[in-house]
Amino acid sequence: MPRRRRRGQGGRPRPPEAALTTPPVLRASSTDRAMLAMNSRGGMPEQIGVLLLLESAGALDATGLRTVLEQRTRSVPRLRRRLIRAPCGCGGPIWVDDPGFDIRRHVSESTVAEGANDRQLYDLALAAVTTPLPWSAPLWRAVLVTGRGGGRAGLVIVMHHVLSDGLGGLAMLAGLVDPGGPSVEIPTVAPMPGRGALLAQAWLDRWQAVRGIRHRCGDVRRSMTAGGGWRPPKAAPCSLLRPTGPRRQIAVVTADLCPLRAAAHRQGATVNDAILVTTGAALARVLAARGEAIDPLVVVVPVSGRRGETDAESGNLVAPMLVPVPTSGSVEDRLARVARQVRAQRALALGPPPIATLGWLFRPLAALGAYRGYLRHQRRFHTLVTNVRGPQATVCLDGARVTNAVPMSVGDNGNVTVHFSVMSYAGTLTIAIIVDPECFAQIDILAEALREELGHLCGPLPPGPVRQDG
Repeated sequence: MPRRRRRGQGGRPRPPEAALTTPPVLRASSTDRAMLAMNSRGGMPEQIGVLLLLESAGALDATGLRTVLEQRTRSVPRLRRRLIRAPCGCGGPIWVDDPGFDIRRHVSESTVAEGANDRQLYDLALAAVTTPLPWSAPLWRAVLVTGRGGGRAGLVIVMHHVLSDGLGGLAMLAGLVDPGGPSVEIPTVAPMPGRGALLAQAWLDRWQAVRGIRHRCGDVRRSMTAGGGWRPPKAAPCSLLRPTGPRRQIAVVTADLCPLRAAAHRQGATVNDAILVTTGAALARVLAARGEAIDPLVVVVPVSGRRGETDAESGNLVAPMLVPVPTSGSVEDRLARVARQVRAQRALALGPPPIATLGWLFRPLAALGAYRGYLRHQRRFHTLVTNVRGPQATVCLDGARVTNAVPMSVGDNGNVTVHFSVMSYAGTLTIAIIVDPECFAQIDILAEALREELGHLCGPLPPGPVRQDG
């Protein structure tokens, strides 16, 4: 007896499973959309970058680099996607594959004078990170810096914060360095969805948002607590807080990671705790020279909510944690106090940040300029320290060994005149100090103070280059 065909509702034959498959709709996350709103008023772009110092890169040029990256981005789908607005009523922005993706739009070459020092290279890299990325293409670029001689080169990779946070950017970078991502190309999975699919998912998202309102309220409470609460104690007024302008300047400090980690562990602390204590102490020394005594200094630390370091597809998953960093007492006591504070707060910061959980309110206010106005007058924190743990073993790019990785992040700093981008790589801890030179002119003094404070924990560090320009 022949089997009867399965029927759907209404008695009509059920279509084959393949016909039920529709292209996925890849919405920008709530935090991605918040980042987009933060950049809607122009000004300094919200961008992150890393400068890879390359050794034995004499044969590497822009043409060869384009060939390598064109192939390897095929296994990192997010680097081939654009963010576009959905039609009216169809929900938030979506990520779609760029049908006109052209690697030539993303890879360029710059040449420095023969024998250029690291300081000149840092300045060029920072200029690349502060240059806005065009929204007409996937939001990243790579700049190969040649001409240093001795088979040395630099590669600056820049991404917009809408594309990913620092840890997600690192996961993407892992797909670009040797040996690259999976050998099998990942097929296109994000074509432009139809209006019907967008509309259906938009209403589904709204329904799920209503159903999950109690959970979202819990997220708001936790994230606000980690960020200091609705009305935190005001950060003490000092010369670190003044409205910033469009210029940025950089200095770089490096340290051996192993002794720093050992010193932190002796106090039951982490490397990140040690970074907070040493950067706070260095800033306190600069303030003391200005006749200011601030204790504690309040630092914002972005905390990643990622479950793994290989996830490159989840967008932004970071929330801010407010940490009061003491500047008086022994270094051991300060380190122990910071460690206790971070342990107590960290779990609260693992969920979505306030700008995401309150996105329905934050995004329109940011688009109207209210968030930018708040940043220029905020008294919640004094500085920002971003720390990303990079590869612990040396990596190569097209056969050229990466000797160090210098992190850089920029954005609308509001009234925060100095912040720190930190990254560990192959046993070296690198701290990039980024300032507004019109508001903070003592960048070299701060860098030397930071070297000395790190030396108190892990032994004397070599002196850094002295900046000659303003």
